[in-house]
Amino acid sequence: MAGKLSKIINLVNNMGWRYVSFRARFELVRRAGLLKKRFPSNPPYRQYCTLEQWKSSKTRFFFKDKESLRLPRDPKPELKETFDNIRDGKLLLFNSILTDLGRDYDWVTNPDSGYLYDINKHWTEIADYSNEAGDIKFVWEKSRFSYIYDIIRYDYHFNDDQAAIVFVDILSWIKSNPVNMGPNYRCSQEMSLRVMNWIFVLHYYRNSPMLTDEVFNKMQYAIYWHMDHVYKNIDFSRIAVRNNHAITETLALYLTGLFFPLMPGADIWKQKGKAWFEEEIAYQVYADGTFLQFSMNYHRIVVQLLTWAIALSEKNNDRFGDTVYNRASSSLIFLKTCMVEENGWLPNYGANDGALFFKLSNTHFRDFRPQLQALAGLFGVSIGPENFEDIDWYGIGKEYKESLTVSDGMHSFLQGGYYIIREAETLTFIKCGGYKDRPSHADNLHLDIWYKGENILLDAGSYKYNTDIETMRYFSGTASHNTVMLDDNDQMLKGGRFIWYYWSACKEAELSGNDKAYIFTGAVNAFKYVKDDIVHMRTVIKQKGEPVWVIHDEVTGAPKEMDMRQLWHMPLDRKNKITITAKEGNGEKLEAHMGDGWYSSLYGQKEKTEECYFSTGDKTIDTVIKVESGT
Repeated sequence: MAGKLSKIINLVNNMGWRYVSFRARFELVRRAGLLKKRFPSNPPYRQYCTLEQWKSSKTRFFFKDKESLRLPRDPKPELKETFDNIRDGKLLLFNSILTDLGRDYDWVTNPDSGYLYDINKHWTEIADYSNEAGDIKFVWEKSRFSYIYDIIRYDYHFNDDQAAIVFVDILSWIKSNPVNMGPNYRCSQEMSLRVMNWIFVLHYYRNSPMLTDEVFNKMQYAIYWHMDHVYKNIDFSRIAVRNNHAITETLALYLTGLFFPLMPGADIWKQKGKAWFEEEIAYQVYADGTFLQFSMNYHRIVVQLLTWAIALSEKNNDRFGDTVYNRASSSLIFLKTCMVEENGWLPNYGANDGALFFKLSNTHFRDFRPQLQALAGLFGVSIGPENFEDIDWYGIGKEYKESLTVSDGMHSFLQGGYYIIREAETLTFIKCGGYKDRPSHADNLHLDIWYKGENILLDAGSYKYNTDIETMRYFSGTASHNTVMLDDNDQMLKGGRFIWYYWSACKEAELSGNDKAYIFTGAVNAFKYVKDDIVHMRTVIKQKGEPVWVIHDEVTGAPKEMDMRQLWHMPLDRKNKITITAKEGNGEKLEAHMGDGWYSSLYGQKEKTEECYFSTGDKTIDTVIKVESGT
């Protein structure tokens, strides 16, 4: 097993010296108090831009103002119910947990743990994670201001002006969160989203009598210091984090420079933000359209950010480079390939914190179609017959030149390591990849199966990023995926929070077919911390036109005393419709062990599943999975 020095060496090899040296330097500067000096607390008020100057700017948003919008009004009862809840202090956190925050929420109390953050502490003194405080994302969620879209949509569809409630909330946040103090200045991405959402508010309520000079002055002061913080701390996201955080922050710098050109540093924000955004998209979105975070929901976040970037840059004659367009187009193809046509859902694959930054439709959180259609619309492409509201808010035309259709059959995405078999009634999703970037879950050779729009074999999801160690390990580890373990060992060794040591690596993968079946064969080098030369080989044979899968699993190089454990996770309401049988390599039938597993379709929520596993010291298992036809 791996020792401390071995783990350190492995971390350096995985992440690179640039990452390791930056993190060490950043932590030294923070502890010495030098970082704190770069981010002044409660800087004196200054007017950087007047309301009149802002209104006279020639820059163009998705729309000019509320009065110019021509969306069909559709006052749905569920939208009114959502608005009524928000007005009464109840918010749907992470698009899943209706939480009563109260009408006078203080913006710094964690509604999950009850912990009250000290607003007099500088952000550098606030911990991201602590057992006492709980998951800080519960505090960040309302402060992101994404709920504002539910209010604005209610305002428009019911023709019931809500400018007062919106600006009261914004001013309450500014008053309750002194610049660079407390938990809400801890994350530059959260700050970037807040500014982008406030920019949306300012344009929608551009002509409102509630948008007074006094209100605007307070907002422009807060916006400036938000972006000053993001700009000064951008290396943390671009080096230490290097994921959707960096894409969000660089885009926010560009957009703030675009829409507030009179602010000090706006030209630099716009210029560098644009260049950095292009670099991040080129690095993070692979040429085959897959994404370095190995997460469907985080990839959708990038889709929304690309929609803002492309639409607003084009409206202002400041087009991004071709790579941004190419990666956007490739992303659409990949995500559409993974999508179940019946409801727009995708496998519950990878980290999922419930984020949907700009919710502009009354659709389920797991339905990707509104966001994919908005981005596709910028290319003059339709992804299906349905129309969703997002595209109207973005001012994107619906005169489509073509339709994005994905053929039945085999689809391989080699850079990301995804292999998908599509049929009229089934979708088979297999992960088999290596990692040049930090993996999220220990899930190589995971098999996800859908039949008639239903997820038959599940990926458990994420649940929470900050809960007890055992639960976190289950959801991010191998145990919650449809693959194999050695005894109770994950494919990789779990480190702190989002760290894995000894990354698994694809040795080979191929998707082929014949007249009767589709055949996937793949092998990964895994369990390296147990023994260096362990290989898991998996073959999946999908019989054409039938809900039948034949799986061959074999592990070589493993210690003799360890058993191979093959895992399958099924929804409780479907378990009686699924038959799973297995035998060892010598043909001897294996006993199915049944137990409770967990499934988290939405962040912060979990439900029981049926877990079936087979165990053998033989290191070879042949399995047949059948779904009752017609179910």
